Amino acid sequence: MATMASAPSNARTEASSAQPGLLREIRQFWQTFFVAAFNPYHPEQHYMRGPGPACRAKETAPTSH
Repeated sequence: MATMASAPSNARTEASSAQPGLLREIRQFWQTFFVAAFNPYHPEQHYMRGPGPACRAKETAPTSH
């Protein structure tokens, strides 16, 4: 009676289970990259950088004591 030798079945499943994890990590990286690179909101364009014209007008207004 002849027997056939084959690779252990768990070696094949380990290789195939590692690939979806790797693909998931690659997909997550690119998704995070695109969200960060192409995010249309830039808060640095919206915050005030100092006192506005109203503050300057108050400072230069004559005060009567």
